[in-house]
Amino acid sequence: MKVKYIFMLAVGFIATVTFNSCKKAELTTFTQIKIPTSSPIQPGNISGFVKGTLVTGETYTITADVTVKKGDTLYAQPGANVIVKNNSQVNIQGVLKLVGTKDQPVYFNSDSNKPGTWGGFQCDTAQAITIIWTHVDNTGGPDASGSARGTLKVKAPINVDIEDSWFTNGQDDLMALSNGAKVTILRNTISSSGSTDGEGINLKTGVTGNVAYNVIFSQAGSGVKLETSSSKPFPQTEVNVYNNTLVSNGWRRGSAEPGRAVSVGVNAIGHIFNNIIVNDYHGIELFDDGDIAHTTYGNNLFYATVDTYADLVDPTLKINIRDGFYPPSGLGKPQSTDLISKKIGDKDPMFVKFDGTVAAPNGYPNTNDFRLQSTSPAFSAGNTQYNLDLGAYTSDDKGNKH
Repeated sequence: MKVKYIFMLAVGFIATVTFNSCKKAELTTFTQIKIPTSSPIQPGNISGFVKGTLVTGETYTITADVTVKKGDTLYAQPGANVIVKNNSQVNIQGVLKLVGTKDQPVYFNSDSNKPGTWGGFQCDTAQAITIIWTHVDNTGGPDASGSARGTLKVKAPINVDIEDSWFTNGQDDLMALSNGAKVTILRNTISSSGSTDGEGINLKTGVTGNVAYNVIFSQAGSGVKLETSSSKPFPQTEVNVYNNTLVSNGWRRGSAEPGRAVSVGVNAIGHIFNNIIVNDYHGIELFDDGDIAHTTYGNNLFYATVDTYADLVDPTLKINIRDGFYPPSGLGKPQSTDLISKKIGDKDPMFVKFDGTVAAPNGYPNTNDFRLQSTSPAFSAGNTQYNLDLGAYTSDDKGNKH
């Protein structure tokens, strides 16, 4: 019996922001992506070597590790739904293209719908990665040694485009990208992830590109971390980090190893502008081993909903959050263009809805709405070479769509 499938031709858009320093105006181009209707993968259980197309409206169950071999491609049409069992992971040696739409995202989740229950996308030797309008939930299941796995790992000089997607409830790094990857990470929401460690976006060893208009909430470690390599300092990691909203990150290891909204170290270069930074353990930290001479920053808003907060590891230690906007352990200094809160209510970014949490556990439900009320001081306060406004939600429709 033949089964008739109705395939949807999806046209997605990658907003490829041309890499630029703070002295260059933002330039955005758009490239169409067409998801093929050929080589459909039959719905049901899948494992082992796979290639082809995950079809709109169909449900697939990964029962054991799957691998996309070099030269092969795994596509997903809008509305494809993937359930992962048995702590399985997806290994990409070839090409991964998950292209949903706003109305029909792609879904990847474990069968238990609990944090840390599948292995994520292990793409160290991949040829290209595209993830657009896709939900990736509850990754970080333990590997054979018992260590949590990251959500998306790449160790290759390839194009990595991650846009308009959601990543929630992982156990380690959400994105660990290195070895010369060229990244476009735009308008995503990263939420409630990491156990006692884990960065939201961890970029190392020669990565270049743009991280913009993302919301990063309640990450165990830093929201965005830039490093090169102490043993191989060139080529340098150099990334534009602008118009992100970074809230309640970096608390779970306490004062011994605080996390940051944005950190720059180990011969990396950052261009850090127009971000909203609220309730993070540390705000912007520029380490003395980073390339501070070429790192630029400004027009960032710093706010805290409380004056002090108890350290999670040592509750007797009270942390003054405002003292950590530019922590004394780093080389960063307040800029004249920054908006820096002096007390509760001063420079409040005025989110539409925020529960005020400072330190939240892995899996914490993110019911916040980090869009800005009309009287927010973040409007018209930006470095206009990036955007007129601050944060992930801007008035020009370039910002986050969630």
